[in-house]
Amino acid sequence: MRLLLIEDDIILGDGVKVGLMQANYAVDWVTDGEAGEHALQTESYEALILDLSLPKKDGLKILQALRTRGDKLPVLILTARDTVNDKVMGLDAGADDYLVKPFDLDELTARLRALLRRQYGRVRAEIEYGNLCLDPAAHTLTQAGQAITLSHREFAILQTLLENVGKVLSRTQLEESLYGWDDLIESNAVEVHIHHLRKKLGKDLIRTIRGVGYTVPKQS
Repeated sequence: MRLLLIEDDIILGDGVKVGLMQANYAVDWVTDGEAGEHALQTESYEALILDLSLPKKDGLKILQALRTRGDKLPVLILTARDTVNDKVMGLDAGADDYLVKPFDLDELTARLRALLRRQYGRVRAEIEYGNLCLDPAAHTLTQAGQAITLSHREFAILQTLLENVGKVLSRTQLEESLYGWDDLIESNAVEVHIHHLRKKLGKDLIRTIRGVGYTVPKQS
């Protein structure tokens, strides 16, 4: 899943990006408000991690503009502004969560998982489909109780498809959810990963809609 991080502190931003990538997120990181707003208007993300005290454009104004144009992107504010009034202003402006610096990376990733779980209407941490059980937090998958080993990209594609059961996702949409700006994308990467998933989980789980994309069908 692809995230946008807007954070002007170089040391903190680098540490958060590395930590989130180790937690299997694709992360784009910018260091000022104007660059962040441009990224939001031109790229697709699953969630935004937003500092408030930013050069060029304040984070609160970015958030207000996002909500004014009707964008429902989950937003987690990550800031040193720690007064009750600051928190009220951030949440009332449309933030979904508010975390004060300094913070623990494990807490940040847990809050992100909760935001994304609510975004997709799930109440449980695990994603269940037929005899599959995918756990985003533990990064594990079982099929009929048996552990299945997936690569990072295979896991990410499967999670994206299971979060969107019944929807057809194009190759471009899958690429956008998997790769950040710094990642090298091979021309047939998505097809290769889906081929591997079919070998491991059965050829009927992921269906190809010719000329459109891929889908995991709704269960009858």
